[in-house]
Amino acid sequence: MTLADYSSRILLGAGGATLAWVGYAWWGAARVQDLTSEQPKAIVVQEAPLRRGDPIGRLSVPRLGLSVLVLEGTDGHTLRVAAGHVPGTALPGVIGNTVIAAHRDTFFRGLRDIRRDDVITLSVSGAMLRYRVEGTEIVGPRDVEVMNGTAGAELTLITCYPFYFVGPAPQRFIVQAERVI
Repeated sequence: MTLADYSSRILLGAGGATLAWVGYAWWGAARVQDLTSEQPKAIVVQEAPLRRGDPIGRLSVPRLGLSVLVLEGTDGHTLRVAAGHVPGTALPGVIGNTVIAAHRDTFFRGLRDIRRDDVITLSVSGAMLRYRVEGTEIVGPRDVEVMNGTAGAELTLITCYPFYFVGPAPQRFIVQAERVI
């Protein structure tokens, strides 16, 4: 065998391994989304603190066809299989800023088309909370003031930006929405 033959086999093997890993990651995320598609059992206000991976609810943006399970936490595993509620921010249904993050390459890809006045719903404990998009902004990764508490019931969605960037993105795309009754 020549060096070119070895190189070809190594590249084909690496490509196959990469495809297998991506397929496994997508399958795992779809499995979690399907297994927990029924109403999450987490309650809106609970006495015990939530643990990483506890179900919070289901976030939907009907106009965009976006629907994703929201789990507690923003660690790597949680964000591979669902959107994550940022610990320390308000729980849905409570006064304050509820912050939810997800990867731009998976669950929050559709946010690139979100517009002012779009409706976002968050289904929690049998209740349907509705939010209206007030606006979007692009911030640096260290601009965490978008997660600060608020006097009203608000929802902040965070994902990486630009949407079509390859590798770790240099900015964050923020969607800010206000609860409507």
